[in-house]
Amino acid sequence: MLSKVKTNHLSKFFLNFSLMIFLSLVLSNLTEAASAVEIDAKVNAELKNIYKEFDAAKQLSRKSEGILVFPSVIKAGFGIGGEYGEGALRINGKTVDYYNTASASIGFQIGAQSKTLILMFMSKKALQNFRNSDGWEVGVDGSVAIASFGAGGSLDSNTLKKPIIGFVFNNKGLMYNLTLEGSKITRIKK
Repeated sequence: MLSKVKTNHLSKFFLNFSLMIFLSLVLSNLTEAASAVEIDAKVNAELKNIYKEFDAAKQLSRKSEGILVFPSVIKAGFGIGGEYGEGALRINGKTVDYYNTASASIGFQIGAQSKTLILMFMSKKALQNFRNSDGWEVGVDGSVAIASFGAGGSLDSNTLKKPIIGFVFNNKGLMYNLTLEGSKITRIKK
């Protein structure tokens, strides 16, 4: 009986140790802090690509008070997962602040993936609340409507009425039916 207990503890220890090694290797390589110049270049490239592919997003950006762009949010996990990315807040086409986004999750997950996250603040109040916060959490400090497109590539009319509209892209295009709840966004110095 004692050897079975020791074996069980050793198995748990090995699993936890392996998980820590996996996450530290993956996340350290994928989330090295970028400079302000690097972030701005990546933001420019992502916005250019998205506006080219989705004219509705370009039109909506012209009406927004501010746009927060995370060009590469990396999610990695092995049972326990984490997500991290750095981006820039643009107002009138100019970067005014830099931010990171982070979240954690538990459940069946193995591997790593990257996505682009864009938040468009459609009202001055929503933008002001975001900028005045000390660590802004999606779903707690503000609700984000994930963009969905209707016939002809136009945005859903209900989405257009929301104060914050989010776009999430992966290498296959716009991602639907996903939540950003629990993602924490914090201002960083660059």
